[in-house]
Amino acid sequence: MTTTTDQEDTLAMLRDSLVRYLDDRHSLPQRLQALAQAHTAPPPFWQGLAHELGLLGVALPEGHGGLGGGMSAHAAMMETLGGALAAEPYLSTIVIGAGLLQRNAGARADALLARAVAGEAVIAFGHTEVQGWHDPADVRTTLVREGDGFRLDGRKSVVHAAPWASHFIVSARSSGGAGEAGGLSLLLVPRETPGISMRPYATRDGDRAAEIAFDGVALPMDALLGSEGGALPEIEQALDEATLAVCAEATGVMRRLMHDTLDYVRQRKQFGVPIASFQVLQHRLADMHMALEQAAALTNSVAEALGNDELDVSQRARAVSSAKVATAKACKAVGQGAVQLHGGMGMTEELAVGHYVRRATLIEGLFGPASWHLRRVAKLNSN
Repeated sequence: MTTTTDQEDTLAMLRDSLVRYLDDRHSLPQRLQALAQAHTAPPPFWQGLAHELGLLGVALPEGHGGLGGGMSAHAAMMETLGGALAAEPYLSTIVIGAGLLQRNAGARADALLARAVAGEAVIAFGHTEVQGWHDPADVRTTLVREGDGFRLDGRKSVVHAAPWASHFIVSARSSGGAGEAGGLSLLLVPRETPGISMRPYATRDGDRAAEIAFDGVALPMDALLGSEGGALPEIEQALDEATLAVCAEATGVMRRLMHDTLDYVRQRKQFGVPIASFQVLQHRLADMHMALEQAAALTNSVAEALGNDELDVSQRARAVSSAKVATAKACKAVGQGAVQLHGGMGMTEELAVGHYVRRATLIEGLFGPASWHLRRVAKLNSN
């Protein structure tokens, strides 16, 4: 992807091939059936993304077996996957996991990255803790040197895709107190490592997550990703990239909601005419459409800027938080509008709209709600 035109053409072909594949392999009935059986491995479509389409590495640098699409490719993938409610485990494995691995090269990291791109490994990011409330530095899981390696102890909460994961990337504090910038490290932990216990569950939208406990987990020295105690910048970058990725996913979710809602109001009749002809509903649909397009435009603009390394750390934080605020507001406007225009049918299991609204609602709070991101921008502007 050496020029803007080449990249746009490649992303367009990516979207087309992925849409066709998901229409065939991951329709809503197929998704529900697959998730009902996906207790320890992701739904079957996941293997096809790697083996049949070869799309898992499209955003990664060419040196890591990718096409160098960067954040714009992640956004294109996530938007298309969002349209089929299929973003996991791409988000945890490729956006977060592969992103951290490629920035912390080493024998173990490189080997796992190759397996992830080939669809042979699923990665979950164990960072969030109950008390953290979206503060990336509020980590109480501990890491201490013990013998020729490390000992890991702590608890991680709402670890998305954890029941499917073959590996975890875990944040832990090797020095300092909770909330301090220094002292955070990242560890690569295979799932079968002794001392790990997990309580898996289905999330409200049907995906999988887990609470994970690490009790005296012994790890070798090469489990460390990057420098000991200096991982906070890496964590913040990974979380910003993940936040923007779910904004792109939300675009796909909302486009499906708009499509289904427009179809419904054109078919549903009252007083002998389609309700789409009612001016008040036209105004509501216009508001939903404008909220969606504003969020999508901002998300794509920030993705392009991140991919071209145009932003420093504080600029990146402001841009990503701005996109998340716009997306959260759009999710509420489009989701609530879709349900209200469908009436009671909008929340039934039979219609797709209810499933998409649940995902949109979860995205509103994922990686911080709008209120948290507004406070983040205000704090950055005051410094």
